[in-house]
Amino acid sequence: MRAYDLILKKRNGQELTKFEIESLINGYMSGNVTDYQMAAFLMAVFFKGMTPAETSELTTAIVNSGEIVDLSGITGRKIDKHSTGGVGDKTTLVLGPLVAAAGVPVAKMSGRGLGHTGGTIDKLDSIKGFNTSLSKEEFIANVNKIKIAIGGQTGNLAPADKKLYALRDVTATVDSLPLIASSIMSKKIAAGADAIVLDVKAGSGAFMKTVNDAVELAKAMVQIGSLVGRETAAVITDMDQPLGNAVGNSMEVTEAINCLKGNGPDDLTELCLTLGSHMVFLGDKAGSPEEARSLLEKILQDGQGLEKLRQLVENQGGDVRFIDEPELMPKADQIVDVKASDNGYVKRIEAEQIGLAAMTLGAGRETKESEIDLSAGIVLTKKIGDKVTAGDTIAVMHTNNREKIAAANQMITEAFVITQEKTDSPKLILGLVTKDKVEVF
Repeated sequence: MRAYDLILKKRNGQELTKFEIESLINGYMSGNVTDYQMAAFLMAVFFKGMTPAETSELTTAIVNSGEIVDLSGITGRKIDKHSTGGVGDKTTLVLGPLVAAAGVPVAKMSGRGLGHTGGTIDKLDSIKGFNTSLSKEEFIANVNKIKIAIGGQTGNLAPADKKLYALRDVTATVDSLPLIASSIMSKKIAAGADAIVLDVKAGSGAFMKTVNDAVELAKAMVQIGSLVGRETAAVITDMDQPLGNAVGNSMEVTEAINCLKGNGPDDLTELCLTLGSHMVFLGDKAGSPEEARSLLEKILQDGQGLEKLRQLVENQGGDVRFIDEPELMPKADQIVDVKASDNGYVKRIEAEQIGLAAMTLGAGRETKESEIDLSAGIVLTKKIGDKVTAGDTIAVMHTNNREKIAAANQMITEAFVITQEKTDSPKLILGLVTKDKVEVF
């Protein structure tokens, strides 16, 4: 089957069959379909779109291009969680222990960060000795033992996605809804979970800038999950400001620990309880998301979630003293306040700009080869809706690179939009998409 014919068919807006999509992806992986042919196909998809069936078949073809993780050795219904990305997003470190303490197996494969966000694996490097390089046997044994393990992603999960994304990145076809949905879902399906809960971000710090766009992406991913037999729910959440107060690896771990102690920021706590309620419900440990939330609130209040985090750290070779004494986390030499220049109220905090400022201070990678400074980052002391007076501290920078302080200070100052009008704190949970309903709150 010629790639030319499939490109032409999609360019003309016709629906491709399962066999045609498989042939195209298999041909691309074997080298029989060239980069320029695949680039033409991606552009045709960008303009003509794909049906839900086509998007599902594309996802399946990408999944089948590499290893599919077999989690059948884990007892119980395995639930995975994925966030579409954000600034200060340390939910896995809170959510995983809470859900595991409720009896749901959490077999979490995470990655390292590139750009202005640190990955979960980077954050866990802040805990001395914590080992994320687990063999498959160790990973499964750990989940069966304590209901949770967090490991680094295997190098051969959905390799077609890596090739396709690299091509999309240089051909202006990244922001195509079926291509985004198939990219995300292929990795989640290949990771072997029985059901998936998605945190789809909307706002200035997210890939999807509007709630409507986030809902459309969520609908596409939930449809894919349903068509391939993985029950999927998506929660639409706000990313018009960073999540929580901490942006930076060791500081985010500390904030997650505080959250499990019941002292975390309200938005982080609320997000974890909301996502967790759907995970526990899909994990068959509660009759409804509402019942699941009540269970998680009890687990949070009585310290079971914190104890599960201790078990996770100990089980993977980490120093559990870091949980009870977060001051042992890596610390920066330079700690500098960022001051407000105006009186008024915080109207907006450009989340992406805060993330880029944190990267400037050393908390993120500009390239895959960049070294992360685990102690670097930013702690926000003001959020949207807060009153400020000129000279107030709005954020605190942590870095070991004195030369980057002035640039990061300017970026943070510009990220804070302060007006005379009082602004309410934004709503965090914006919608819910399941196979049965779409709700926008």
